[in-house]
Amino acid sequence: MVSFEMNDLKKIGLGLTGFGIFFSFLGIIFFFDKGLIAMGNILFLSGLGLTIGLKSTMQFFTKPKNYKGTISFGAGFFLVLIGWPFFGMLLEAYGFIVLFSGFWPTLAVFLQRIPIIGWIFQQPFVTSFLDRYRGKRVPV
Repeated sequence: MVSFEMNDLKKIGLGLTGFGIFFSFLGIIFFFDKGLIAMGNILFLSGLGLTIGLKSTMQFFTKPKNYKGTISFGAGFFLVLIGWPFFGMLLEAYGFIVLFSGFWPTLAVFLQRIPIIGWIFQQPFVTSFLDRYRGKRVPV
């Protein structure tokens, strides 16, 4: 089993990523406030860079199979910055799903191990749906 060492940079990176998701969520709640969404994007990307490392982040976004997601995410980020947050978030959401689709099986296993809500993800109808994607490899 591969261990994930938590040093201070990775802890800060996870915190920044969490704040980035939180600020993006607040930006959506407050009728697509472009300032909050832009702040969330910056925090999310910087947190991702600190969590997995700058080299791994650049390799992840520049893989040929991730070009479609990277271009969509980048174009959405640009649209948010120039003042079109609704269309920017649509493009970013599409890019996010394309980029991070390989992480869904790992996320499903993590959610199944959470004590309180894990039993929902352990139900037969949910596990049969999740087992289709379990064999795929995580892209990082």
